[in-house]
Amino acid sequence: MTAPLLEVSDVVRTYAMGGLLARHRTRAVDGVSFHLDADRPEILAVVGESGSGKTTLARMILNTVTPTAGIIRFQGTDLSRIRRARDRRAFMTHVQPIFQNPFEAFNPLKPVDRYLFVTAQRMAGLKAAEEIRQRADDSLKTVGLSLAEVKGRFPHELSGGQLQRVAIARALIPTPRLLVADEPVSMIDASLRTSIVNLLRRLRDEMGVSIIYITHDLATAYYISDRILIMHRGRVVESGNARAVLDNPQHAYSILLKRSVLSPDAAASGGAVLAAATSRYDQP
Repeated sequence: MTAPLLEVSDVVRTYAMGGLLARHRTRAVDGVSFHLDADRPEILAVVGESGSGKTTLARMILNTVTPTAGIIRFQGTDLSRIRRARDRRAFMTHVQPIFQNPFEAFNPLKPVDRYLFVTAQRMAGLKAAEEIRQRADDSLKTVGLSLAEVKGRFPHELSGGQLQRVAIARALIPTPRLLVADEPVSMIDASLRTSIVNLLRRLRDEMGVSIIYITHDLATAYYISDRILIMHRGRVVESGNARAVLDNPQHAYSILLKRSVLSPDAAASGGAVLAAATSRYDQP
């Protein structure tokens, strides 16, 4: 039997409040479980407000934060056993991040093509200069750009949408099986968001890449995802087929979250309506 691509089993992450010696601890992630099949690429949306635990969950999947309890396995390997630098690099060839703010992902003093070349060398193991340039160009063409367009250009010389495409191209260079995209369109102009989410769907359909799509945006989650997890205060309160869950949410918090997004009052108050009401819905 083929092992799941990703298996997250009853994962918990706690933090001490007020320092390492503080007695009070909070659970940023509290007993989360799900899996991604190895033979069926999909987009799984993890939806929640700020503080829901979704970014902490993403960092544990990327193996940059260690779970306090529970196990995360990638292709059958327990991430806690990946300790040596060589093993971490091998893991990252298969699991790549896409960050929220593309301008923070690149040094403003370095041309962006250098990042592509270094990734091709270190992560894809390419050595010949022509091979490196070709891999960079191929990855850029996948996202609708080319090496000729970005060669020698610095981050500030590209738009937010272009730079996020370069970041995605960089992530694709080692031909990963899984992308972990943390709010990848929240810093991009609304007019460009559709192009990025369509690109992610195309990566799933044409390249067989599974994607964990971290977001607070129900609209893009509805549009892009196959399945959805709705998180509140570290817990998954509802999960399932994305359209089924969002068309007819069952949990009280999910219903409130959907209504708050659609409510003009909530939008005008910057989310205050939702924040004032959520304390009633802390139980799963």
